[in-house]
Amino acid sequence: MQISINGKLQKVLATNLAELLIEYEYSGRVATAVNETFVPVDKRPSTILSNGDRVEVLAPMQGG
Repeated sequence: MQISINGKLQKVLATNLAELLIEYEYSGRVATAVNETFVPVDKRPSTILSNGDRVEVLAPMQGG
């Protein structure tokens, strides 16, 4: 299926958000949203992805 990850169209094998983070090697503490809706960590395995979804993955940055 194809979904948008951080604004880039990608072909993915993952069927849920938790699998997607593993597939694209996101590690550590990240914030996630699907179709502009925040998804907490405990809901990622049950957040099923569909063709055309828009996923945002944000990591905290240090500095000022």
